[in-house]
Amino acid sequence: MRTGITQAPFGHSRDGATITQFTLTNANGMVARIIDFGGIITALHAPDREGKMADVVLGFDTLSPYETDSPYFGALIGRYGNRIARGRFTLDGEAYSLPTNNGNNHLHGGAPGFDKLKWEASVEDDVLRLVYRSRDGEQGYPGNLVATVTYQLLDSNELVVRFHAVTDKATPVNLTQHSYFNLAGGGSILDHVLTIDADAFVAIDSESIPTGALAPVEGTPFDFRSPRPIGAGIQEADIQLANGQGYDHCFALNKPQGKAMTRAARVLEPRSGRVLELFTEEPGVQFYSGNFLDRSLAGKGQSYAHRSGFCLEPQHFPDSPNQPQFPSVILRPGEVYQTESRFRFSVSR
Repeated sequence: MRTGITQAPFGHSRDGATITQFTLTNANGMVARIIDFGGIITALHAPDREGKMADVVLGFDTLSPYETDSPYFGALIGRYGNRIARGRFTLDGEAYSLPTNNGNNHLHGGAPGFDKLKWEASVEDDVLRLVYRSRDGEQGYPGNLVATVTYQLLDSNELVVRFHAVTDKATPVNLTQHSYFNLAGGGSILDHVLTIDADAFVAIDSESIPTGALAPVEGTPFDFRSPRPIGAGIQEADIQLANGQGYDHCFALNKPQGKAMTRAARVLEPRSGRVLELFTEEPGVQFYSGNFLDRSLAGKGQSYAHRSGFCLEPQHFPDSPNQPQFPSVILRPGEVYQTESRFRFSVSR
């Protein structure tokens, strides 16, 4: 079996740039396809308990909908994953204003964010390297930022995502990967069995902005410390579920101080036996239950219905530039932003 990385054209962007798709293959036949537009994972084929492969990420067959319609399917997110309240923050005594592209708030780096821009791509052995140079003032952020992301598909059936960034001026940075998963390859994700290693989550208001509190999961629909189907509590009368229109919350992971890699979450799809485990150095993981999918988007031979995909986005907490009690997201000149996450696939017999 051929392993490594191959490449092929994936169309042209609206501004005429040639977009390339890179195919990563490991010794077990797993395949990850990634384009240099938004660093998007367009396909990810993983085996079930019988060895049958299925594409376990939502996405499109062509480039155009990634440019126009995509709700961040498979994309790299930056400079700041998640929301910043009112698109405003103050840093070192200077006030900054960002575009508000999610109601009154700034979401996922603005429009366009890193998810809808071409990255510089290069290949070294089995590693795909993507670089984006974000200029000072882009989407309102201070500083010239150089962001580098690498993808590597290991023979242990792990997709490794490594983030690196440097800046020439203090700036918030919170990069993440935004794939929508469905371990059955289609249908509802409500019977997927989820575990999240978190005693608390970031409580939000009706605009999905943190209240500033970390709410205990104990006795709530947010308690995934033991394996539980995603759909088990999603219809409960709970103000936090109402605010997110389902699960759309950052969980504060149980982990020691520092950058230790820990298992954040595990998901089992019972029929296929596919298991996804997320390991990360980040302090939080945003769990999103596909609340806004409504069959208006289609790709890969299916339309994407309500709750037909879930996201596990390793990241710092939302609105951290305005929440001093949260772990800092400020990167300064001379410092290096560096973090790693691993998406490990296996099967349950």
